[in-house]
Parts: sequence; structure tokens; C-alpha cells
Amino acid sequence: MKLLLLILLIVISSFGQTVKDVSSIVGIRENQLIGYGMVVGLPGTGDKSKFTMQSLQNLLRNSYIKIPTSSIKSKNIAAVMVTATLPPFSRQGDKIKVNVSSIGDAKSIDAGELLLTQLKGVDGKVYAIAQGNIIANPQNKTVGYIYDGATIENELNYSLKDEKSITLSLIQNNAALASQIESKINTIFAKPIAQAVDTRTIVVQKPPNLSIIQFIAKVQNISLDTKIRKKIIIDIAREIIVAGSDIKIKPVTISQKDFTIKIKKFTGNQKTFDDDTLTPGVNIGDNVKIGTRPVNINLNNALVNSYKEPTVSDLMRSMKIMKIDIQKIIKTLKMLQELNAIDAKIEIIR
Repeated sequence: MKLLLLILLIVISSFGQTVKDVSSIVGIRENQLIGYGMVVGLPGTGDKSKFTMQSLQNLLRNSYIKIPTSSIKSKNIAAVMVTATLPPFSRQGDKIKVNVSSIGDAKSIDAGELLLTQLKGVDGKVYAIAQGNIIANPQNKTVGYIYDGATIENELNYSLKDEKSITLSLIQNNAALASQIESKINTIFAKPIAQAVDTRTIVVQKPPNLSIIQFIAKVQNISLDTKIRKKIIIDIAREIIVAGSDIKIKPVTISQKDFTIKIKKFTGNQKTFDDDTLTPGVNIGDNVKIGTRPVNINLNNALVNSYKEPTVSDLMRSMKIMKIDIQKIIKTLKMLQELNAIDAKIEIIR
């Protein structure tokens, strides 16, 4: 299937970050939910596994219909696992997105109807109820999602009201940043209320004249002397990648089963070219001049030329030309991140 990959470029400014951008508050977190469900209404693309037939038999029995499993021949049903993320401070009646994945031999669950499914937390309690029409992933019809597909039924028993302090956890270990946050908080409040206990954790005591919410709002909005970390956003379901146009890629080589990526800097031994002799999109071998710094972005036989340092957007265009699968693109970006070839946070929307 042809990969329909849309690449949107956004320019991210270098304004200062706030405490909220680089940290989270310990205790305020998401929780994972899971449930087993049935999908009906499939056009002959369901599964024939024994546990699916048993599940249907149990469902019919609850409706006072008794039928032996051997008599069920339907291919219009599928057994699925349903997962969701419960946001912090969710309230009864809130809607959340659910992901649905077939666990039998179904060929597709696209446009099927998920029947009422309980979603439980690790403590075994039911926190949400899911139901709705499934939109399958174009690249893999056995997984899909339902926007606003679950309704919160029970809330987590967590309250900030009586808290006397908060603990900030930095996204990355950074002693300099932890020290800066400690100093900034103590200076703004004119009291030594913040203490960095390690390179990632800062404990902050709440002044008695502020409510906990006012306190958190003030702390999180403190400006820092840093630049915004660039971000790459990937929407798997819609196959959309959003990346800043200035996310540069350092020299690196990544070899995978289907392709090899080579991004290298000019060493001084290669032949250089004048800019007017280069035609963008034409393969001219390993020598590609990008300004005064020749580099190479090579996916097997596909070479994308640029007149500046190579960026993530250049690479994404290359991979689109090569019709690389979205999952392999994600894997490649994560490898570049792990190799410190790109300085960006990868955020995946499922």
C-alpha cells in the first residue's frame, strides 16, 4: 500500500522555557487502562478463534439466548484488547480516546462496532466504559482507535488540597538546570523553600499565604534561561509528522534491513561543487555540497540534495520518496535520538 505521509513544517522560536516545560510534578500522572472486548459488524473480516466463539456464546447467554459454540460460524465478530490512558484529575463523564487491537486471526476491524467494554487499572478497578465505531490504521487494519470512545466512570482518589509541598521531577537529568530552578524559586519567593535533592528532583515547600493551585501555577510559570527543546510530533493513525524546520541531523550511519541512511560531513578530501552546478533531487554520488559543508543523505539509491545542513524534514521527504512504512520512520527517528544525532523530543499520538 502506498504510504500517504504528510509532513508539516513549523518554525519553533527560541523563547525561554518555563519550569512547566522541563519538569513534571510527582504524583500528577497518567494511568493506563485495559480491557477485553468484542467487535461486531465486520464484513466477513472477523476471526474464528475458539475464545472469540466462547465470548460470543457468553454474550448471548447474558441475553438469555442459549446456543452451542459449535453452532457459531460467524466471521463478522472479533475479539480485541482495548487500551486507554486515564489523564490526571479525570472526572466522571469525561471522554477519552481508546485504542483497539485484534487478538485473533481477524483480517480487519475497520468500521466495526466495539461493544460495551470495561476498562480497568492495575488495581483491578473499572475506571471507564468504552463503546463505539472503530477507525482502523490504514497500514494495519487489525488495530484502530475510537476518539472519545470511553467515558470515565470512576475517579482516582488523589487530591492536592492538603499538600504542603510539591516535588518537581526534571524530564532529563541535568544538574545545572536543577540548580537554576532551585535558585530561581528561592529568589522569586524570597525564601529558601526549594531544595534540589539530586540532579533531577527539586522539593518545594508551599508558603502558607498561597493555595496549592496558586503555588503550582506560580512555580510552573517561572522563566528559565534555556531554549525550547525542539519537538517531532507523529500522529500514527493519520500518518502525519510535524517537525520544526530547523531540526538538524548530525553525521551518522544507520543500517536497517530495507535501507541504509548515511549522513556525513565533508572531510576536506572530497571534491566540492558550486551551488549552481547542483540540481536538487538528482543523485550525484557521495559528494553533495550544502552551502560550504557537503553532506550526504542516502537511502540506498535515493539521494536528496539540500543547500543547507540536513534536517529532519529533508530526511522525511527522502523516506516519503522511498515509501518507507510509518513504523520504520518512527524507529529511525528514535535511533537518531538515541545516537544523539538529533536534539529533539519525539511525541507519538496513537
